[in-house]
Amino acid sequence: MEICCETCYSQYVQKSQLRACVAALTLSLTPLSGAGPDASKATYVGGTVSAIPRKSGLRVDLTAPDTLTFRLAHSSVSVPYRDINTLEYGMRVNRRYLEALLISPMFLVAKRRTHFLTIGYEDADGHQQAVILEVGKEGIRPLLVSLEARTGRRVEFQDEEARKAGKG
Repeated sequence: MEICCETCYSQYVQKSQLRACVAALTLSLTPLSGAGPDASKATYVGGTVSAIPRKSGLRVDLTAPDTLTFRLAHSSVSVPYRDINTLEYGMRVNRRYLEALLISPMFLVAKRRTHFLTIGYEDADGHQQAVILEVGKEGIRPLLVSLEARTGRRVEFQDEEARKAGKG
């Protein structure tokens, strides 16, 4: 790259240093590939269960033979597998505009996929309840397979792209 004058060179160096700092900060906040989220980690993003606060992190425990348990920091919510009547998986795909603006235009090519799992069930009072979870990409497939096996229900996919991502 040809630089026309010292002022242009100075601005070029400043922009390069800023990009390097932002890239280093981004890498330091991003988990390494081996340290990705556990298959049971999720975020409760919505639903009808008042015992779970919105945007709270939880663990989905599928180890009990007859009960699905959502474990929060100081409490838990359990749902018998036989009461689960809906399993739905969907994705939201976003372009990475902020990273493209701050770091490099190459991030416009990359897409960020957010994975959502909706679990519908009937509570002890006979009312329909729903839990909407955001799950990391490393954890969605094992979670879908385990829920299908435990509940005997097939996962419904919102679209063809979700079907490809969920079944691999």
